[in-house]
Amino acid sequence: MKLKFLLLSLSLVSTVSFAQKVKYSREEVKKMEQYLFNEGFNAPSTRKTSTVILKDGSSHKGFCSKTDTKKGQIFEVTLKDSISKKPEVFLADNISEMYLYPNEAEKFVKVAKYMGNIRNYQTKKLKNSTTKDRIHFVNQTVSLKNKKEDKEFLMQVINPEFDDIISVYHDPRAKETAGFSVMGSPQLGGGVIKSYYVKKGDKVMWLHKDDFEDNYDFLFGDNAEFMKKYPKNSVEWDYFSFLVHEYTDMSNG
Repeated sequence: MKLKFLLLSLSLVSTVSFAQKVKYSREEVKKMEQYLFNEGFNAPSTRKTSTVILKDGSSHKGFCSKTDTKKGQIFEVTLKDSISKKPEVFLADNISEMYLYPNEAEKFVKVAKYMGNIRNYQTKKLKNSTTKDRIHFVNQTVSLKNKKEDKEFLMQVINPEFDDIISVYHDPRAKETAGFSVMGSPQLGGGVIKSYYVKKGDKVMWLHKDDFEDNYDFLFGDNAEFMKKYPKNSVEWDYFSFLVHEYTDMSNG
């Protein structure tokens, strides 16, 4: 009798789980696979004027001659005055936000990387790798990879157009999923970034693809309509930028 009850319970759980899973059309999946974040850059241009805004509201401009980093995140910036050539050092602890231009050599490398993966043609915008716009950094107190002591860093916002609820920051040390190439042809598959730093409310965390499901409710669970349309057993890490955009749009609508 107990065995029958257990089997019946498992059957009901399985049925409920199956009922909650949403099937998407090929067109919907293609839309969800679109990469909506901006390109992440690690090296600043030393030839274009950068702007540092301190916590006291003062603004400082100059050529960014050096950035000191830990795990790729900036904790110190050196600006060189365009006229006097005198360098001035700023600590992240004192900076509110910063605007830099990406290094041209890094942009060239990113374009080559874009051209070397067939998946990029359907999911990413080449113009993000060749941007002439300034890139925005903000001060955040964060534990690097959720393991280190909390410290203030300047982190690049990669979803500036839809960051009013969830902010996503570039992880300079992020790895990508692997693909494969045949006889030197452009790579097939792979190329999906495995980690970001993410802020919601007062919490900033390092989010890896392996921890996506565990944090899904924290990120999106306060929007019942979203959770019904995109339950966590129906989506993949590959859709992350779309999901953040869609959640923001549905929450603000």
